[in-house]
Amino acid sequence: MTIKVAVNGYGVIGKRVADAVTQQADMVLTGVCDIAGDWRIAVARDRGVPVYSATGEAGAGSLEDMARGADLVVDCTPKGVAAKNAALYRELGRKFIVQGGEKHDVTGHSFVAEASYASALDRPSTRVVSCNTTSIVRVFGALRRAGLLLRARGTLLRRALDPWESHLGGIMNTLVPETRVPSHQGPDAQTVDPALDIVTMAVKVPETLGHMHFWSADLVGRPSREDVRSVLAASPRVAFVQASEGLGALNAVKERMLDLGRPRGDLYEVAMLEDTLTVENGELFCAYMVDNQAIVIPETIDAIRALTGAERDAALSMAKTNRALSIIAA
Repeated sequence: MTIKVAVNGYGVIGKRVADAVTQQADMVLTGVCDIAGDWRIAVARDRGVPVYSATGEAGAGSLEDMARGADLVVDCTPKGVAAKNAALYRELGRKFIVQGGEKHDVTGHSFVAEASYASALDRPSTRVVSCNTTSIVRVFGALRRAGLLLRARGTLLRRALDPWESHLGGIMNTLVPETRVPSHQGPDAQTVDPALDIVTMAVKVPETLGHMHFWSADLVGRPSREDVRSVLAASPRVAFVQASEGLGALNAVKERMLDLGRPRGDLYEVAMLEDTLTVENGELFCAYMVDNQAIVIPETIDAIRALTGAERDAALSMAKTNRALSIIAA
């Protein structure tokens, strides 16, 4: 089965999803659609990808035209737009995926492959949750399923802007805390795994490379550090990095991804800073990096397979995606 996939919105996430689709043996990219006609969409056109216009530009097909030619549409448009587009996809009988900026209610299902693949099978739609929420479910969902997690509390240092638009504005020489407690990432993680006892706080920081999380968690019993490490190492999308080897900062991890030949230096895994992994008297302390531009890309590819039923086993889908994207388990 070759899945015909269209991507609506060719920005930070959309262009990465489009590229990832082309790397899958069981998928074909049938087109991309965007409201913009600048250098970003020109890249897709130069690569020979069919380009459609969300604004009815003369000489270009419409979003509806693109959706009709696909089995599934991945909507990567800005927050709030995908929720409006959902009516069109449903009218055309097309399966669709929205991103984490939309509310859970848009699809009634939230997706992280390790936690909710089975419940996404054959559904008409799902929402791939945000970058930070994805990391939370990967790390603490794994610990919960292993019977080690009681509760977790985290502080999220969030990048101010995506790198490509950092010249347009943003914060400088300050920190901007999110005043609501919990911040939205904790409740969002519970839309994927309701059993998680998670509370988050967040603050925007003046950098653009990614997010950094700091966590403490109460564990069940008295597991050792190695017990916790073994559970996380078994996750196919958690990778350990060591400050002792020079990877103690976001820029160094991104540079490592570039040296590995990752497109755009993308880090698809949670980069767990192993030096911080500490267990004392039943309490876990750790810190990790989240690449806000890349972490949801493999999840989106798995969501495509789940909705279409092309692969019914989560582990097999994740293995296919990981091989295609050169993701290596820790």
